[in-house]
Amino acid sequence: MSERKVLNKYYPPDFDPSKIPKLKLPKDRQYVVRLMAPFNMRCKTCGEYIYKGKKFNARKETVQNELYMGLPIFRFYIKCTRCLAEITFKTDPENTDYAMEHGATRNFQAEKLLEEEEKKIQREREEEELNNPMKVLENRTRDSKLEMEVLENLQELKELNQRQAQVDFEGMLSRHRELEESERQRQQEEDERETRDMLERALMKRLRDSDSDSDQERENGSAKPQKCSTDKPTDILTTNRPTDAKACPAPPPGGVKRPRVETWEKSVGGLGGRALGALVVRKKPTPPTAQPIQSGVSVPKVATSSSAAPSTATSHPVTALNGSSLSLLGAYTDSDDSE
Repeated sequence: MSERKVLNKYYPPDFDPSKIPKLKLPKDRQYVVRLMAPFNMRCKTCGEYIYKGKKFNARKETVQNELYMGLPIFRFYIKCTRCLAEITFKTDPENTDYAMEHGATRNFQAEKLLEEEEKKIQREREEEELNNPMKVLENRTRDSKLEMEVLENLQELKELNQRQAQVDFEGMLSRHRELEESERQRQQEEDERETRDMLERALMKRLRDSDSDSDQERENGSAKPQKCSTDKPTDILTTNRPTDAKACPAPPPGGVKRPRVETWEKSVGGLGGRALGALVVRKKPTPPTAQPIQSGVSVPKVATSSSAAPSTATSHPVTALNGSSLSLLGAYTDSDDSE
């Protein structure tokens, strides 16, 4: 079975490669190759930036009459992506790089320019030392001074590193934490003090407001008529009630109230003189032997008028001579019970 892609050719036994005619191709012929831009460049025609790595279909040719140690140098032709202007660059085997040739400028080659400048200075120095021995001595003296300065700087850096190595970083961190904690406590104390001051000011303001309200109520209460707190329900029966604040005596110290004997006697006297006169009925006199004798009890004497009084309910009121109306009422009550 034959191969599908026919990679292996059949050569007959009588094959002679020298009999194959050679193609006559020009030496400067060009090939179309696919490549990427080897560096960043900018088109001189339109100013378009072409970054490194952009792919192009380029034409490749061999540079005539240029060799580097037997190695050929190749030239590449590409077109700008914006204005289609032709840009050319070629290989540089001496520096293992590419060299811009026509149509664009290379960007971001500061390192290369610096290297070229250093090489130029070194070349000039060697030419000066070759013809001037005094210049050689000056250059050596300058180099020695630079070397001493570099060593001194290096020694200073070593000492600085040693000092930093002896620093107790843990102690520094602990002191820093202590300072932070003290600062936090101080701020907390200040906040508490401010809060306490605010509460005290609010309390004082509230007290002042309450004092002003109580003063206002006191003024309003003084304008109203005062009512005696010692009035009793039975005081309504008295004829002469106190009409001013002076008639109401002040309560005794300690909050203990004493009985109002005078007021009660007055009320009972007034009641006995007027109201009880209509209720009390004069009884017929009884013989002295019929009255019970009680030891230690004094019977009040009742004075009657010279004229005979009718024994009806509409008799005149009885007046007490040697006792109060209350004692007279008790005497009449005892006489009813004895019957």
